[in-house]
Amino acid sequence: MAEIGTYLKKHTEALVKDVGIEAACQITGKSKATLGRYYSDNAEHADRFMPVDAVARLEKEASFPHVTLALADLKNITLSYDPNCPEGTDRGSNRKGGVNADVIALSQRFAFLMSEYQTAIEDGIITVNEAKRLLRETVLLQHVLLDMKLHLEEEST
Repeated sequence: MAEIGTYLKKHTEALVKDVGIEAACQITGKSKATLGRYYSDNAEHADRFMPVDAVARLEKEASFPHVTLALADLKNITLSYDPNCPEGTDRGSNRKGGVNADVIALSQRFAFLMSEYQTAIEDGIITVNEAKRLLRETVLLQHVLLDMKLHLEEEST
């Protein structure tokens, strides 16, 4: 349990620093000292964590959902974060075409992924940059699959 606490505290600190300590105080209504306790690694604060409503308010203002992603990681859940999707909009509302277009897009994305993979393993070692490119292609493939799933759901109802 200690590792989970440390992991969450590191992501809580990243969230507060992303927003800025002064802004985080205003957004949450907490003092600097209280916020600091939420991510402190001192033994006396080991059982103190930021309340979920404060996390939600901060993540709304942050550039990235640090704590949400950490919680998903702890449960082995993969989240897809699209920073270009405006808040309150349905990502699927901009989807064009239908299942046929999705199958074509899926084939293209998979081909890009395989191309990146082939390039990455040529020397027998996948570097950090190559892994990042593979991850980016995997996320894009995931977006196509999600669009396809939504199209199929629309057609089946």
